[in-house]
This record gives sequence, C-alpha cells and structure tokens, in this order.
Amino acid sequence: MDLLRSLPLGLYLEQPITWLHRLDPRLKLAWLMTFLAAPLLANAFWRVLLSALLVLLTVLALIPLRVWRQQMGWLLTLSFMVFALTTVLPDGLKTRHQPRLPVDELAFAQQPNKLPPVAAPLPWYNPLAVGKPSVSPPAGTSPTVLPQPTDYRYVVFKSRWFTITKRSIALAIRYSTLLFTLIYSTNLFLLVTSPEEITAAIEDWMSPLRRFNLPVTEVALTLTLSLRFIPLVLEEVQNLMRSVSTRAINWRKLGWRQALQVWLTVAERLLENLLLRAEQIASAMKVRGFTSPNEHQVQWHQFRLKWVDWLAIVTLAGLWGARLVWGWEL
Repeated sequence: MDLLRSLPLGLYLEQPITWLHRLDPRLKLAWLMTFLAAPLLANAFWRVLLSALLVLLTVLALIPLRVWRQQMGWLLTLSFMVFALTTVLPDGLKTRHQPRLPVDELAFAQQPNKLPPVAAPLPWYNPLAVGKPSVSPPAGTSPTVLPQPTDYRYVVFKSRWFTITKRSIALAIRYSTLLFTLIYSTNLFLLVTSPEEITAAIEDWMSPLRRFNLPVTEVALTLTLSLRFIPLVLEEVQNLMRSVSTRAINWRKLGWRQALQVWLTVAERLLENLLLRAEQIASAMKVRGFTSPNEHQVQWHQFRLKWVDWLAIVTLAGLWGARLVWGWEL
C-alpha cells in the first residue's frame, strides 16, 4: 500500500505545468476562500454547483488522471455515503406537541369524531345579488374534506424502516457537499501551488496586520510548513506499516495485550521520527538564516498579474455577485 499515491494530500504537482499553476497565488488563495465560504448559508443548488465546479476545474486544467482519480473516487464515495446516511436518518425537526383534549376535559363535552353534515345552500337564493351564487358540493364528496392548496408534501417517502423528508434531503446535500468542497478544494490548491507561492500569497494578504506589530512572516512560514508536513507524516506512517508487515507477526498468537504493546511501540516510534524530521527542518532553516523576519526577509515570489489573472478576477467577482443575489438559502 502506497499512501503517497493513494492519498496524495498536500503534495505539489511539479510536472506537467497547467494553467492553474500559472495563476497568481493570491488569486488562487482567494478562490480557495471562495470555495470555503460560499457554501455557508447557501441553498442546495449552489452547494452542488460549487462541487461540480471543482470537478470541472480539475478536468479543464488537464491534470493527469493518475493524480486525482483515486482520491476523488474515495472522496465522492464518502460524500455519497454521508448523503445516503443523512437522508434516511431522522431529520431532527423539533415539533411542539399539545394535548388533543382540553386541560379541564370534565367541563367540556366530548365532541363527535365527524362534523355534522352541512346543509347544501340553495343555488338560486341570492336576494341582494352580492357575489356569486352559492353552489352545492358535487355528489359523492364529503363536505368536511378540503382540497389541498398546493402539491407540497413534507414527507417524500415513508416505509416501515425509514422516512425521507424534505429536511433530511436538505441536510444530506449540505453535509455531503461541505465535506467534498472542504477537502478537495484545499487539496487542489496545494496540488497546483508551490510552498513558496503559498507563503508569499499569505504574507501579502496579511501585510496590513503589520501595523499592529504582528509577526506576519513567521505566521505565513509556520502555516506553510504545517501544510507541507502532511506528506512527511504519510511517509513515516507508510514506512512503519511496511516495517511491521515485513516482520510477519502472527497476531493471533500474540493476544490483545501483546498486540496493543506492539502498536504502542509503533506509535512511539512514529512520534520520535516526526520530531526528528521537525528538528532537521528547523536546523536547516537556522543554517540558512531564518532567525527572525527582521534579519532575514525573503522575497518568495514576484507578483505579476497577467491576462489570465484578470480573467480569473472577473470570474470570481461574477461568481460572488451571483451568489449574493440568487444563492441564499430560503
């Protein structure tokens, strides 16, 4: 099992270079924030539209199929499972119940189950000629049954085992699309953006905070290192899993106590390796002069807007305009 190939989280695709790679990193960060913030308080149509837009961007960017096929397959499977499970679960709608009979039921007489028949008015009797003449109900219909004003039904499907309602479908769409957009938009951003560009974009967007004496460069660098540390964690987990599998341990003979002891040893070794990796990264940065932002200011990336960037800005503005006009949840 190769975790770096099956779950390429936080990896940067160096080759081939697509048009998403050439976009300004500040715009890509703005698009990422859009995919994370636009689903909030949005209707079901916009949530599904944003998920479909992510898939369309991946296809139009001509990213190799081997990079995103398996990950998107697992993520779509997880989203469909969340959708199906939330649909059949109770919707959790809070309803207020009140007794059918009055509190002091002894003071009131029990009402009959059926209303008394209503006498049909005379269709010809209208002495003042006000309005339309009354028409008696057609034969074969009960006067107590009223027609429904609309075709709306809260319960979509009902069986012995589960009930599907309008609210459960809305909750299923909300949870499944939020899960997909949250994970896949972040992964797509890391896939087409180098660590230097991410740091430069975050530092540029946070530059107004320098007036409040906040360490903007250190925050941006720490966030970038934390994002790029994910592949190192997957690599260490993969190496430890392979080392355990190559030793051909008979887990049935060990028992649950010894098996638990083995896994605790593996977890301890994983923590030691991760701390060692972090110490090596810190030593390498210290040797290169990363002591403080005042003493070592690095020009991560030269920002230059091209015509593709301006097109992305116009598209982003149009998307937010349509979202603010038609995308609110009713």
